Amino acid sequence: MNQIPVKDVTPNKGSKPQPEEYNLYAKREHIYVKFYKGFFKNFRIISGFIMLAMFYGASWIQYDGRQAILFDLPNRQFHIFGMTFWPQDFMLLSWLLIILAFTLFFVTVFAGRLWCGYACPQFVWTWLFIWAERITEGDRNKRMRMDKQPMSKQKLVRKTAKHVLWVVIAITTAIAFVGYFSPIRELIPDILVWDLGPWETWWLAFFAVATYGNAGWLREQVCIYMCPYARFQSVMFDQDTLIISYDEARGEPRGSRKKNVDKQAAGLGDCIDCNACVHVCPVGIDIRDGLQYECVACGACVDACDDMMDRMGYERGLVRYTTEHALSGKKTKLLRPRLIGYFAALLVMFGAFIWAIADRVPLEVDVIRDRGQLYTNTPSGKIENVYTLKIANKEQNDHLYRISVEGLDGVQMVTDARISIAAGELLTYPVRLQIEPDQLNATNSTILFSVEAEDNSAIRVETESRFLGPIPQR
Repeated sequence: MNQIPVKDVTPNKGSKPQPEEYNLYAKREHIYVKFYKGFFKNFRIISGFIMLAMFYGASWIQYDGRQAILFDLPNRQFHIFGMTFWPQDFMLLSWLLIILAFTLFFVTVFAGRLWCGYACPQFVWTWLFIWAERITEGDRNKRMRMDKQPMSKQKLVRKTAKHVLWVVIAITTAIAFVGYFSPIRELIPDILVWDLGPWETWWLAFFAVATYGNAGWLREQVCIYMCPYARFQSVMFDQDTLIISYDEARGEPRGSRKKNVDKQAAGLGDCIDCNACVHVCPVGIDIRDGLQYECVACGACVDACDDMMDRMGYERGLVRYTTEHALSGKKTKLLRPRLIGYFAALLVMFGAFIWAIADRVPLEVDVIRDRGQLYTNTPSGKIENVYTLKIANKEQNDHLYRISVEGLDGVQMVTDARISIAAGELLTYPVRLQIEPDQLNATNSTILFSVEAEDNSAIRVETESRFLGPIPQR
């Protein structure tokens, strides 16, 4: 019951149509990627090296005596160089994610799936694992022959070496990732003596296993079946989007031939049907079948085809980055409404984000009235209200703050108006305000608490509250 007909095909005229069947539970066929060279591979190596260097190296950067990028979850503080963000600043993270999403949309409309081919972590690590596979087991043909052979000493050694490299890469990836949440310079010594907490142990194990499984075993399955971008990216494509395509008009009819054969006399196109573009594809597709959602636009097929064209003495570009309009002989439109719209939205959002960061005051003040009673009468006959101030120093430096109250004539603050708060500390500070009854003109008066850093007047926050009292006697 695991086979279903999907379409009818007619192999010979007059014969009865036969249903073509697919096994819905077919085992995944391993993709043996062939080694190749070319411009786009070099570009991918450079971009992948930059991504890996950023991932592995950023956590080691020190800034002002602390790790420059550290997401301190227990203390709910997120340090990025000279700035410290708190959970209350998560709106900025939402803005940033929206900006990144629109950037992805803009790039996709203009140049297709460049993110997938050159910057996506899944594929950066997939190519890294493919490299480990090639240097331990050999190139494509050698790996295919080895997998068909029974287990031997040489095969066992090569397979073991491959998996050891995979495990080493997976473990270092997990350590680098956890190092953004637990200081990396403390984490590694703790790992060496195995003095880790339960959460550090869990996340190290989880990301090591996830990296080993995703990049080593699943590979293209993540892109084809698990990544949502592969499903909706075609919605953003138009006929002027830059994509990798096979020039069917130039390549067909395809067929093998010797180098000195006159292709026109033989009635052949430029495609020699060598399948080099298929053998180097990390997702195992044939680009000659047209645009497919599985294609990650890595340019491997372009490099492989250009190499074969050079060997045959043909012009390069049978498989190339191009547009549908260019393939049909029409002019490609660089500027189009959707691309301009994404770019304009990006400019507005990026400008607003920069303004929000620049205008952000690294101080948080919340004022909470005493809910146990509206007000109290002091022994001296004054009206008193009690407040709790929650003051968060969001900077990475200690500050001395001065608290003041405005908005109600005659009100006095009984508690100390100057407090010291350490860097990244959230302080709960009780404040008592008193006023003479004859100076109170209403039962409910608006007051304004002001908290200002004494060494930097730009760090100042004002928060409104209410002062309650009895009905004034006239």
